[in-house]
Amino acid sequence: MKKRNFIVLGGDKRNLELVNLLWGDGHNVRNLVETDIQTIDLEDYEIIIGPLPFSHDNETINAPFHSQELFIEEIFKGMKDGQLFIAGKIEEEHILKAKDYKINIIDYFNREEMQVLNAIPTAEGAIQLAMEYLPITIHGSNALVLGFGRIGKVLANMLNGIGANVYVLARNYGDIAWIENYKYSPVLFKELSKYLLKVDVIFNTIPSIVLGEEMLVYLNKQSLIIDLASKLGGIDFNAAKGLGINTIHALGLPGKYAPISAAKIIKETIYNIIEERGI
Repeated sequence: MKKRNFIVLGGDKRNLELVNLLWGDGHNVRNLVETDIQTIDLEDYEIIIGPLPFSHDNETINAPFHSQELFIEEIFKGMKDGQLFIAGKIEEEHILKAKDYKINIIDYFNREEMQVLNAIPTAEGAIQLAMEYLPITIHGSNALVLGFGRIGKVLANMLNGIGANVYVLARNYGDIAWIENYKYSPVLFKELSKYLLKVDVIFNTIPSIVLGEEMLVYLNKQSLIIDLASKLGGIDFNAAKGLGINTIHALGLPGKYAPISAAKIIKETIYNIIEERGI
């Protein structure tokens, strides 16, 4: 790839590592973390890279290491027509706003290669959390994975490799067949309650309520729930707290537990976008 001019705005440790990786590949890279946005002419850069997730409040860019707020509207106003802006988990309203400013905006988290590869550090981070908080080993434990999407598949495979007894909740009969093929134990939604008493750890990947109070009452009080689903997750956390059940809503695990690996995945995804678009 030819030498490019990048500027990286906001983000967690992943974006800090991304700056180093891009620089190591020979690109010109500006990191806004240590710079006042008012002193930067964004039009000077071919490609602007934002964070994952893009925003927490729908007004400012997610920039935990920055000394000042980066307002989304100001960033877009400072860009020129057709300029490329790449970030992850961008809300639809911001995509539409960017298009109003004639900005070429792309959400890299929507890409399949990004989500599949990102599932690896997510699953490893979830297992690390379980090891830290459980009083027993993962090996020999009864581990229930809720959902058999990208993260669910990777997580079930890793747990099985460690020696856990792996149970997987799925709704689709095609998924049930694959779960059986991998020698995990399939769990249907209608049968979920009878499995809850014997599980030691639950990993949720479904972004809608799966374990409400009516299900949580069946749980062994010594068990641990790790919710990996975005936004509100799939657990009634208030009900779980009232029942004395340990829960962790574990978001952004790649950035916390494997920022360099996560940054490599982001970098390669961005390179794929640039190549496909002929930019």
